[in-house]
Amino acid sequence: MTMNESAENYLETILILSKSHPVVRSVDVANQLDFKKSSVSVAMKKLRENNHIIVSSEGFITLTESGLKIAESIYERHEVISTWLIDLGVTEEVAIDDACRIEHVISAESFAALKKHIRGGK
Repeated sequence: MTMNESAENYLETILILSKSHPVVRSVDVANQLDFKKSSVSVAMKKLRENNHIIVSSEGFITLTESGLKIAESIYERHEVISTWLIDLGVTEEVAIDDACRIEHVISAESFAALKKHIRGGK
């Protein structure tokens, strides 16, 4: 399934926030990404329509199975790529910024090869 980078970022952000917040709301996502709440509301509506999130009557956002799968995939790519770049000597700030861009465009095949290489062919 193809998804745009923006939607992937929203799902990844919801996942990250859910690890540190008891509940995730649109305002939390807006604050985390430094976006306007109105922009986040539009994105949440699209994610809800595509069945990637559920929004409760209280406004609490939960990832569906498909949303969680996408979010975890993007988050794993981010973690692996940023750690690898830091290990290569790239500064943390640059590594994180670059990983944010690379995580959306790297193919599944290339990412699998990269992970295998990083783990010493295991």
